Amino acid sequence: MRRIILLLGLVVGVSLATQAQVEIGDKAPDFKLTNTDYQKVALSDYSEHDGVILIFTCNHCPYAKFYEERINELHKNYAPQKFPVVAINPNDSVKYKTDGFSHMVKKGYAFPYLLDNEGVYKSYGATKTPHIFLLDNTSDGFKVAYIGAIDDSPQEASQVKVKYLEDAIKAVQAGKAANPALTKAIGCGIKPF
Repeated sequence: MRRIILLLGLVVGVSLATQAQVEIGDKAPDFKLTNTDYQKVALSDYSEHDGVILIFTCNHCPYAKFYEERINELHKNYAPQKFPVVAINPNDSVKYKTDGFSHMVKKGYAFPYLLDNEGVYKSYGATKTPHIFLLDNTSDGFKVAYIGAIDDSPQEASQVKVKYLEDAIKAVQAGKAANPALTKAIGCGIKPF
């Protein structure tokens, strides 16, 4: 019995160790996923932009719902500044019907909303919806400049005191490091395929 428990612990430890997770300054993993317009979208498609606001989100999570309008505003305000939003839904649409592709299409976002049926969230280390990764387009490609929450109020926009993501974007635009560069993402746990 003890051997079985040790073996199980080893298997769990190895599987956790093999799940990649980016850190600040790391090269951002590329992806190519299906958008709600049925076209494939890759990170490399944004090579002419200064950066990308990558958001792992979904349809059913209450936190993701609270942030929908703020995410729309981020795209509206920062896409013209060459920092567009790209959203990725990592949730299993079989177990969570409202996270299915047809429901994603109904959102009608002005930015790409991609279905992650390939586990891209693992390569970033995303664990929540929403979970933010601000990517800075450097001479060496996209680098992770900020990871975490959009702001300090996961429910009420009127209660926001610190806009972590917007502060990070402004720092990157000024050629500086985000401060803080890492905050705790608050939301529902990802329900993977």
